Amino acid sequence: MRAAREGFTLVEVLVSLMIFALIAAAGAAVLSQSIDNRFAVKAATDRTADLQRMRGLLRADIGQASPRRSRGPTGRPMPRPMTTIEQAGDPLLTLTRAGWSNPGDRARPSLQRVEYRLVEDRLVRQAMPYLDGSRPGPPQVLYRGVRDVTVTFLKDGSEAPAFTTTPERPLPDAVRLRMTLEGYGELDQLFLIGGGV
Repeated sequence: MRAAREGFTLVEVLVSLMIFALIAAAGAAVLSQSIDNRFAVKAATDRTADLQRMRGLLRADIGQASPRRSRGPTGRPMPRPMTTIEQAGDPLLTLTRAGWSNPGDRARPSLQRVEYRLVEDRLVRQAMPYLDGSRPGPPQVLYRGVRDVTVTFLKDGSEAPAFTTTPERPLPDAVRLRMTLEGYGELDQLFLIGGGV
């Protein structure tokens, strides 16, 4: 008597292949979802980092604002050491700041004039190489997806789009920036002058 051969039938092989295909498809779907999630988390992290960099630069510029008035490219003096938009095409905020590092010991002041503009949907910062009469340097894009920006000044407890300078107090106490950002909505920021936050 011959012993019967043992093995898989065609139906058993097909069932096992189908189970393997289902497991492989589920694994591919999980892997694809993980990759998509990774890219989404990276995009959100990059946007948050851009927002923090923008906030840090605004805080540094406004916190170190100097009462020194400067002259524009035409040679006319600015009415105040810190100004905001007066007509279309003007910068959103112009100020002179201290604390400009000079690692190469070049012949230039330790003060720097800085302008912030809204160009299309980008908040752009431009610094001038010299305080008086110089044109802005290359633009530095701080944040993309900005729909609108409003700048107001706080002085003596009142908030207004402009402030009155006096010899004793040439700068406001704080600057408030309200902006609408894609993905975040309205963002209200308050920056103290001469101190930080």
